[in-house]
Amino acid sequence: MSSTRPSEIIIRGVTTAGRTFRPSDWSDRLSGVLSTFGADHRMSYSPYVRPVTIEGVRCVVVDKKLQEIEPTAYNFLLSFARDNDLQIVDAAKESSEASSQTG
Repeated sequence: MSSTRPSEIIIRGVTTAGRTFRPSDWSDRLSGVLSTFGADHRMSYSPYVRPVTIEGVRCVVVDKKLQEIEPTAYNFLLSFARDNDLQIVDAAKESSEASSQTG
């Protein structure tokens, strides 16, 4: 989980039953909801939401600061994950479990 910080949550593209979530570009689409277009006409992801691949699984990393800044957007992302039965992982718990297993 080196690409995440403890102040983030991870929405994994795997259901709680272990099935891969489709379509394969779901994380790009979901992250794109909060993206903006700059003067150069290029899309930029929000600094609080980004698509990543972790251990071969498509994920969306959400900075917990988004909950304070834009609670509606934060709740939308978590509702999407729950509605689609996706795994939600707290990066802080994930990193502390990893360090306790290596130590």
